[in-house]
Amino acid sequence: MVGIQSIDHTTLDSWKEKGIQFQLVDVRQYHERQSRHIGGIHIPLDEITRRHSEINREIPVVIYCRKGVRSQIAIQRLAMVHPDLDLYNLIGGIGP
Repeated sequence: MVGIQSIDHTTLDSWKEKGIQFQLVDVRQYHERQSRHIGGIHIPLDEITRRHSEINREIPVVIYCRKGVRSQIAIQRLAMVHPDLDLYNLIGGIGP
């Protein structure tokens, strides 16, 4: 894997407006998701390689967390299992 693709909130909103299909994956812990999330499926980072089959391999996948660090780690782990996935890190995560 050469580099991690990233996407910002503006581009993500544009994808939504244009009807571009993608999957959101939240890799934060359960208690973090309960307080705030932006949708998608929830697979905590420590479960990402075990639950990789829940990720759609046919469309782009946007991985997010609070700041964007855990999502980068998730992308690295997923890329080792499925190098064909079209993975994007949400820049800056969803914030506090």
